[in-house]
Amino acid sequence: MENLQGAVEAILFASGEPVPLSRLSEALQVEKGELEKALEAISERYNRPGSGISLVRLEQSYQFCSSPQFSQEVRNALELHRNAPLSQAALEVLAVVAYHQPVTKAFVDQVRGVDCGGVLSTLMAKDLVEERGRMELPGRPLLYGTTDQFLRCMHLSSLEELPQTETLPPQSGEEEQQRLDSFPS
Repeated sequence: MENLQGAVEAILFASGEPVPLSRLSEALQVEKGELEKALEAISERYNRPGSGISLVRLEQSYQFCSSPQFSQEVRNALELHRNAPLSQAALEVLAVVAYHQPVTKAFVDQVRGVDCGGVLSTLMAKDLVEERGRMELPGRPLLYGTTDQFLRCMHLSSLEELPQTETLPPQSGEEEQQRLDSFPS
């Protein structure tokens, strides 16, 4: 088990980005169940107060990250400048995309009641939102969704961990497509 944990640590460290569980399983030629036990042990070792490194799960992928409690020291050492906080408009657009993805710009504009093109561009530049393809409608509008960077920034393992809310409009990109398909031609 120790050898497996060491191999997983080496792969995650060398990768520098999220590694899917399936890729780890294939590379190490072990069953996912055994690999999940090794990842749990690694998580217990690193995800404790005072540790400078944490193991983060993003959907079905894993990555080593620096611990948030040492973010200022990391910034100082690497001379990183703190990103400007997101505006209220950016947070609202991000919430609409996160809860309803995949969505079109028109859907986000409709929910917010204002043009959100500039805000979407800003969120894409910060790698919090990405293009997810196009809808099969006239003009083929782009679909948007959140990224792994969004999950990391929000300290979420998956979108299922988003807080539940009862006040959201019940439309996503797929529901929007179904609604538009129901109109007579």
